[in-house]
Amino acid sequence: VAAQKCRKRKLNAILNLEEDVCNLQTKKESLKKEHSQCSKSINQIKQKLNNLYHDILSRLRDDQGRPVNPHQYVIHCSNNGGVFIIPKHLAKSEQKQDNRKELKQK
Repeated sequence: VAAQKCRKRKLNAILNLEEDVCNLQTKKESLKKEHSQCSKSINQIKQKLNNLYHDILSRLRDDQGRPVNPHQYVIHCSNNGGVFIIPKHLAKSEQKQDNRKELKQK
């Protein structure tokens, strides 16, 4: 009787584990689909943001009335809510400084 009960518990444990594996595989597939959808959404948002960015820069003019080149300038938003158009090379150096500050704070 003890051996029978032991075999039954072992079978129940195996069945429970198989059910858990099946549930986890289903959840994994669901998460893969969700990840794929999120990636698509992110890419669409990036594309829209890029289009908006180029649209804004194409409408701006410099001091001499020439269009601002979107390949040479970037839109920069400061912490206090200000928006600036700055040359890309300055934005890259500023971004490096911000990254250093964040690392120091961590």
